[in-house]
Amino acid sequence: MDTSQYLDMFIEESKEHLQACNEQLLALENNPDDLAIVNEIFRAAHTLKGMSATMGYEDIADLTHKMENVLDAIRNSKISVTTEILDVVFEASDDLELMVLDIEAGGDGKKDVSHLVDTLNRIEAGEPLDLSETAAATEEAPTEVLTSSGIHYDEFELTVISQSSDQGFNAYEITVELREDCLLKVARVFMTFEILEKSGEVIKTVPTVEKLENEDFDQKFTIVLLTHEDADELRAKVMKVSEIEDVKITHITDEYVQKYKQTEFESLEEQPQEIEKKTENPTVKAAQEKAEPKDTAPSKKSGQSSSNKTIRVNIDRLDILMNLFEELVIDRGRLQSIASELHNPELNESVERMTRVSGDLQNIILNMRMVPVETVFNRFPKMVRTLARDLNKKVNLEIIGAETELDRTVIDEIGDPLVHLIRNALDHGVESPEERIAAGKPEEGTVTLRAYHSGNHVFIELEDDGAGVNRERVLNKAIERGIVSEEIAPTLSDKQVAELILASGFSTAAAITDVSGRGVGLDVVKNTIESLGGHISIDSKEGKGSLFQVQLPLTLSIISVMLVELDQEIYAIPLSSIIETAIIQKSDILNAHNQPVIDFRGTIVPLVDLKEIFEMRDGNADEEDFQSIVIVRKGESLAGLVVDSFIGQQEIVLKSLGNYLQSVFAISGATILGNGQVALIVDCNALIK
Repeated sequence: MDTSQYLDMFIEESKEHLQACNEQLLALENNPDDLAIVNEIFRAAHTLKGMSATMGYEDIADLTHKMENVLDAIRNSKISVTTEILDVVFEASDDLELMVLDIEAGGDGKKDVSHLVDTLNRIEAGEPLDLSETAAATEEAPTEVLTSSGIHYDEFELTVISQSSDQGFNAYEITVELREDCLLKVARVFMTFEILEKSGEVIKTVPTVEKLENEDFDQKFTIVLLTHEDADELRAKVMKVSEIEDVKITHITDEYVQKYKQTEFESLEEQPQEIEKKTENPTVKAAQEKAEPKDTAPSKKSGQSSSNKTIRVNIDRLDILMNLFEELVIDRGRLQSIASELHNPELNESVERMTRVSGDLQNIILNMRMVPVETVFNRFPKMVRTLARDLNKKVNLEIIGAETELDRTVIDEIGDPLVHLIRNALDHGVESPEERIAAGKPEEGTVTLRAYHSGNHVFIELEDDGAGVNRERVLNKAIERGIVSEEIAPTLSDKQVAELILASGFSTAAAITDVSGRGVGLDVVKNTIESLGGHISIDSKEGKGSLFQVQLPLTLSIISVMLVELDQEIYAIPLSSIIETAIIQKSDILNAHNQPVIDFRGTIVPLVDLKEIFEMRDGNADEEDFQSIVIVRKGESLAGLVVDSFIGQQEIVLKSLGNYLQSVFAISGATILGNGQVALIVDCNALIK
């Protein structure tokens, strides 16, 4: 029986059943005597076991069977639910999830879980559970040490290395070890790739790119690089990335290649090939795809009576559909432009009808790509449970508005920043039970995660009733780091002080922990959110708690913009950043600290001349008495963009500038207008400091 055609369905449904298990296990911990919950977990595990056996994944089926036996013993009152037993079942669920992800990445879903199976057998038999033995076994588990002798090369890769050596290239195995307290490992991997790509060509990674993207590695990863630079230069560059503990570089010499060929290929068929043969650059995939499992839409939820009215659609097909529609939007703009020039009533009528129909089609396609944020939120309760126990804190996580929908592309990007914010709230925000009782608070802290729509944006808020931001400590650290001066510090509002913790590498932690480290990573959170066209703000009251608010656009594909003209070239400014447009007299422009400013409704707003930014100034001063201004906002900061004239509002398709133009300042992308002209899209966030 050929089961390959059912693989995608198996992977998606397995994820759903495992998520259901995790949610119900959390509920069971709070209601250990509720057998209905046990039956729900048993049902999900039983279904997963049957699916796995049918698909031929015996390791998953066997582990699920052992987990099922424990659940059966619980529902038959042979054993009682305890936190220790649930820890083991959670561990089994984690391993099952890793196996499914391995299958999704092209693996065979095998994993050594013999110790876990033995523990589950003892639980089922009613034997006492020795947690210290379990912990010791975990600590003694061998970790992969990635050195030259541990990497398997195929003949193609060795040929590439040999030929590159003949052309004057050096081949290095660069093993990067991340710090134990490193969060957002994917971000550090990407930053390392970004540095090395500028120095040479990456030909291999261990683990695979897919595993790196999924954070399916411990603290080490190895990159094989061809470069003209020497090892010391490369090591110095990579060590500049924060949260990297060490970098070891091994030179792959011709002698090593020849010796490897003689010894390794004698038994090549017996060696597991860890890396696919690839000549493509893996950094591109690492930059464009994230660790989150890809969501499908519309998704079928188990247990819903309307499940027969939904189908599974591969997200790649929706991406293709979206790309085709984007081309249709461009052609629609072209038709509108032609119709306005010809003044043909019948053509105008047809174009207007096409505009209405394509607008409805656009809404349908965008809605098809919308995914509830619960696909991200649903992994947080289990994470909070684990972290709270590690920190010896009592924390209750409340989730509100999980049904709020976001475009899938935004969903993929927002997972890691939210993980870091939650870890930061538990480590630095919520106090220990003793400290909370001493402060007159309940010993259990509350962390609230809520999402809601407002206009064309989605707001995600993380609120805790912890200690809040210590103004004095933050200001002292900011002065010490040179972020603010001693003169300015007393004039800052509490909100401005709280947002200082978003600065790169900023932390007030007294000691390093493996939960949120020294604060390194909040800068990555801020940068990720702003790269999505979003914004993060912090409100905090010392002793009362903190509120982190993230504002995100509903979609990233088709946006509304204001078209403006600069020296007969057209630029697009996103409407989401614009407060209003204005035409002012040049006499209204003032100077403050050598910066032109205007008085905008009682607020001093600095002016940014886009011609100077984009180096379009021809040296001839503009003698016009009036100036066209676009007032834009980034959080609470305002700026006035100086343009030649306004053209009007329009919906445009956002196109990437490609890999070669990624670093262009203040330009986030481009679009094709109705007349075929390319218009660059202004990145207002980059212009406001």
